[in-house]
Amino acid sequence: MKHHSLTALACALVLACALALPGAALAKTIKVAGIYTQPIQQKWDARLHQALTRAAEAGEIEYVFSEKVSNTDYVRVLREYCESGVDLVVGEAFGISRDVRKVADDYPGVALLMGDSFGPYGKNMAVFDNYIHEPCYLMGMIAGSMTKNNRIGMVGGYPIGEVNRLFNAFMAGAKAANPAVEFKVSFIGSWYDPPKAKEFAYAQIEAGVDVLYAERAGVVDAAREKGIIAFGNVNDMNKEENGTDVVVTSALWSMDAAIGHAVERVKAGTFAAEDYRDWTMMAKGGAALAPYYEFDARIPAGVKAEVEKAEAAILAGELVIAIDDNEPKSTF
Repeated sequence: MKHHSLTALACALVLACALALPGAALAKTIKVAGIYTQPIQQKWDARLHQALTRAAEAGEIEYVFSEKVSNTDYVRVLREYCESGVDLVVGEAFGISRDVRKVADDYPGVALLMGDSFGPYGKNMAVFDNYIHEPCYLMGMIAGSMTKNNRIGMVGGYPIGEVNRLFNAFMAGAKAANPAVEFKVSFIGSWYDPPKAKEFAYAQIEAGVDVLYAERAGVVDAAREKGIIAFGNVNDMNKEENGTDVVVTSALWSMDAAIGHAVERVKAGTFAAEDYRDWTMMAKGGAALAPYYEFDARIPAGVKAEVEKAEAAILAGELVIAIDDNEPKSTF
């Protein structure tokens, strides 16, 4: 009887000590929901989904998600997840920021990590965006060195900040390597319309470009058919979008570091309204330049050396690539 009492007391003491720890220290995993406006195959949402899936496979989180959720239905789905007892929601607030902020007010115990063009909100809504402008600058250096007629084409979705900053950085890198280079800039008015992107790329090739920046899917196919090179965006388009012998390299975006930071904060009970910009840049592993693969021997050694030097300077904080969200314009 005495033995059982001591055992019970010991268990109670262990539980009490655990409860005294901050936040969710008892839980080995937390419940996380992802809400996506596009199919998870669409590259932007895919990067979020892949990072969360890896966290789930590592045993860090329990993960559920909804895809193809329209903006008109988004807040309803968000509220349902908050009501269901999730600890963290990862999603998008573009176009519905005001409504998402109301949800943050109504569920202060739920951490929100939302893609958003505006800043953090309250105590529980952190924000992120796509900041891969640094590897875009490095790609531009290579593109400016590889064009033969000094004309580069760029096909994007919409002229909004998260796209504009990538194009502007790419153009700055190309100009740094080759001041004579000119640009043709087009936006297709869609996040996912490969046939339309391909059509716009054809038009640019007809206008004389011999290098393409494929911000949208479909551009690589046009480059392949017309026998010119391209540079990829967000995912590794050489390996993931039939880019062998076409895509020289890609500016990669990874949300693993950002997701890891958010999950750690939720578990520790220290989640706060932060801007996760730095977690999507090169220094923290949120952005990178993809391998050159079969193009490794085709890029001049001097160009690769200059890119490596610039990359080292970026990582050391000695070279700061400007974040320019203004709409880029064609120069020819």
